[in-house]
Amino acid sequence: MNTLENQAKQAFESIQQGEYYQAGEIYQGLINSQPDVKEYHWYFGLSLLLQGQEAEAQTTWMLAIFEGEETEIQQWTQELVKVLETEARRQEELTQYQLAWVIRQHLREINPGDVNNILELIKISLELENLTQEGFAELDIIEILNSHLEKIDRELLFFVLKKALKILWFEPWILDFPEACIHYLDPLQLTHCVMLTATEAAYAGHKFNLAIKYAELALKINYPDTAVISEVLSHLATFYYEVANFDQGINLSKKIHHLATNTTDLINANVMVLQGLLRSGGRWYEAIPVIQEYETYLNQLIIEQENLARTKIYRLLNCTYYLPYLRDAARQNRFLHNEVLQICQTSIQTYAQEQYNRYSQANTQRIKAPKKQLKIGYLSHCLREHSVGWLARWLYKYHNREEFEIYTYFVTYRSHIQDFLQDWYEEKSDHVRKLGRDGIEIAEQIHQDGIDILIDLDSMTADISCEAIALKPAPIQVTWLGWDGSGIPAIDYYIADNYVLPEYAQEYYSEKIWRLPHTYLAVDGFEVGVPTLRREDLEIPSDAVIYFSAQSGYKRNPDNVRLQMKILKEVRNSYFLIKDINKDVGVVREFFEQIAESEGVNKERLRFLEKVPSSSIHRANLQIADVVLDTYPYNGATTTMETLWMGVPLVTKVGEQFSARNSYTMMVNAGISEGIAWSDEEYIQWGVRLGTDAKLRQHIHWKLLKSRQTAPLWNGKQFTRDMENAYQQMWQRYIK
Repeated sequence: MNTLENQAKQAFESIQQGEYYQAGEIYQGLINSQPDVKEYHWYFGLSLLLQGQEAEAQTTWMLAIFEGEETEIQQWTQELVKVLETEARRQEELTQYQLAWVIRQHLREINPGDVNNILELIKISLELENLTQEGFAELDIIEILNSHLEKIDRELLFFVLKKALKILWFEPWILDFPEACIHYLDPLQLTHCVMLTATEAAYAGHKFNLAIKYAELALKINYPDTAVISEVLSHLATFYYEVANFDQGINLSKKIHHLATNTTDLINANVMVLQGLLRSGGRWYEAIPVIQEYETYLNQLIIEQENLARTKIYRLLNCTYYLPYLRDAARQNRFLHNEVLQICQTSIQTYAQEQYNRYSQANTQRIKAPKKQLKIGYLSHCLREHSVGWLARWLYKYHNREEFEIYTYFVTYRSHIQDFLQDWYEEKSDHVRKLGRDGIEIAEQIHQDGIDILIDLDSMTADISCEAIALKPAPIQVTWLGWDGSGIPAIDYYIADNYVLPEYAQEYYSEKIWRLPHTYLAVDGFEVGVPTLRREDLEIPSDAVIYFSAQSGYKRNPDNVRLQMKILKEVRNSYFLIKDINKDVGVVREFFEQIAESEGVNKERLRFLEKVPSSSIHRANLQIADVVLDTYPYNGATTTMETLWMGVPLVTKVGEQFSARNSYTMMVNAGISEGIAWSDEEYIQWGVRLGTDAKLRQHIHWKLLKSRQTAPLWNGKQFTRDMENAYQQMWQRYIK
């Protein structure tokens, strides 16, 4: 090897070793000796570029290239591109993304139409976390993709798209990117990618209008598969319901029904239609034929006992959610619920059989011995500014950390939302797991953490949590607080008290009912803000009696509303304040006004309130009420506790099922019996009596305020000791 070849080799090795100045010196000498060898010019310019001398590098390349004829210029340009492309990849492998980005920017200047290089630039910018709307627009990738290229690295395109959506899903401008990719990518892959982003926007980011745009884009992809289309429509309808566009959501749900070809699809279609009709708060009568069909298909599913795919399971896990809103028929409702959840669990344990078997073996081989410190895991998607978040915090506050090590599993963790209560739970936990939307991955994390007792706070309201629990990742699994007993056979215990479930309830629950000695739920109190409601603003006389209701549309059962109107009719100079969580109260207004008219109550006595900015303001506004009228067959829960905390008399009807006894247990544990009704007649009687007897209302008010220092409902510390005793007893049973 001659001297020049040795120098060229040394120069190249210097670049590889990061000695860019030394490489430049050598290449400068080689150019002086052999100016016609273009390779030396390319690498000399590269060494300058890597030293940050961009202008000098560009000048070096241009002077060398433009010395030739047109054919030579093309050849030399290709040689330079190859050198720069190789070095850009090397720098990426070294994670020197800034240098790789600079090199690729120069490649773009040399060959502006190279779409693969532009994709690489986007990929690097995502690694650097500096991709902005302006920077993205400057790359002209949308315009280039819309020109229907014949040559493009489709694998690279899909990789970059997935990464962009994962990192920048919350930026509306990124939506143009997946739409421009429709011509190039596999329709099914692209649909899944876009819908994954849609659900992230909805459930992690709480940006439902943005989620709607992603889902509508997924429909544009037009993948010719009925199951996929139905899945997209289901998500899209749910997103519309979340922004109170019920008409649009119901129309989409009816399309799902039209596409349905089997029992599970028909159940899903009926559930989606019911969700819109009931949630709107005013279309209950339209729901009656849907309810009948819905129950028929639930029974058909139980007969079929089919082993179902994962995508269908996610739709079935909470398909019985509406039953307790429709009727107080505990045995009938629980039978359907338990049977459906048994089918779901069997299917989950089948498609994740390896994982389930591993957990079962680990739980069997676990050393069963007394422990100084039990590992307690709390699993929920609601440990934030949500009813569950408000109510569970006293347990966290008073937990004995010498005896219990607390793990918090945030399902669909909301990283892009400012939520002080979510932050509070993070601070109060010994270990925090910020998890996504994959139940199998969540189960694995719980198993790896070696949790002794897993507390499910979601019940069957979160399909992801249900999937994780069905795999039995912890030896003891308990449902508390979220809704009702989950019905999942893998749950060992369901936390209740002596009032919220009747004595015979065990007959229709699959899990063992564990009754706490006082109350299944307690808090030390609630934060109260500054009220925003005044009688004069609502045009209500100062001497009038105000009845109040603040429940979701699901709970607005027309039979119960009819009873409320009968109360109003009996109490002269009374008004009814109706607060709904929906932004548009128009449907709710029409629903109440029609029933009022049928009962002979002037609609001018009804007032409709919009949602207030915070829970603390809502509680403050409760003080305007003389009497709160509870719903049936699904009572208030958090709303009942807030009413009692504010010292406002409440009328509730007690039923058989858990959701029809919530207010009952809370009133008893707050030390009052006034307002507890066991029939429609008693409900009306109590409503009229409390509306006409100001002294009785005052007596109840002072009784409730006094109970703050004495009643079990307001003793978070005692409740925590009761829960901890239950945990210890559960563990003792397990090890024996």
